[in-house]
Amino acid sequence: MKLTTQYLGLELAHPFMPGASPLADTMDSVRRLEDAGASAIVMRSLFEEQILQERFGASGFVFGPDRYLDQLRHIKTSVSVPVIASINGTSTEGWLKYARLIQKAQADALELNFYHLATDPAEDAASVEDRLLDIVAVLKESITIPLAVKLSPFYSSLPNLAARLDSIGAQGIVLFNRFYQADINPDELDTVATLHLSTSNDLLLRLRWLAILSASYRGSLAITGGVHEPIDAVKAIMAGADAVQMVSALLQNGAQHLAVIREGFERWGDEHGYESIDDMRGSMSLAHVAQPHASERRNYLRILQSWKQVASSRR
Repeated sequence: MKLTTQYLGLELAHPFMPGASPLADTMDSVRRLEDAGASAIVMRSLFEEQILQERFGASGFVFGPDRYLDQLRHIKTSVSVPVIASINGTSTEGWLKYARLIQKAQADALELNFYHLATDPAEDAASVEDRLLDIVAVLKESITIPLAVKLSPFYSSLPNLAARLDSIGAQGIVLFNRFYQADINPDELDTVATLHLSTSNDLLLRLRWLAILSASYRGSLAITGGVHEPIDAVKAIMAGADAVQMVSALLQNGAQHLAVIREGFERWGDEHGYESIDDMRGSMSLAHVAQPHASERRNYLRILQSWKQVASSRR
């Protein structure tokens, strides 16, 4: 089965790569990822807060901005696959100048991780989207390397937002950033911040929106979150993914698990008669449904009725 593909205009040997995370923090781990066959290296995000705190002489982050750029340069000179940098921010402050420095450091592409939780009742949905679009517009004016936007699923109309991102030049969308939720300690009247790694159960939300967006979005689509087994990767490609990013599965099982996913995916494709990944991609997209809205309603009702099977299986 032919696995070569394109993502953000980059020619890749296959779609499987690490997602933005500590996985690329050391050169040893980067080399392990390359040895495992990663088609690209995605660096952890450089946060807006890191840059602004550095400006005022305080930083508790793993990488300051200068160290981040140094790590990017080291990775670029050490691997033969594309390197994708990442910025996490929610404003149009001067920190965006670092996008130019990231491009100067020879990143092959940039991922904007837009993580913004609307808590102000005076900020309407349009304002939240405009904030994102303003940042993307500024980034597109600042750099010429491909730009992907990493979104949350909490927009009122993702297809419309995707179309607007496409119209201002974003070459790709990554679905989705993790919505980390703090618990409550009732005795201490405090919040408890605990990181829970993803499981294959997290895949369903991403598959749904991949299938919807791949029917109309013209750019590249990547999935991150929920791919732990080869069959998860098969589902992601069928829904329309151009790239499959993994973090939790690699943190739990090591970089070599990337090779397990790729080899298992290829074996499944061969066994089911697929000659190339292009034959598989988008086969479960909403583009193949005559009446998308009616189909969504049917699936909704069918899932509701499945409670009977769930209940009987637990007896």
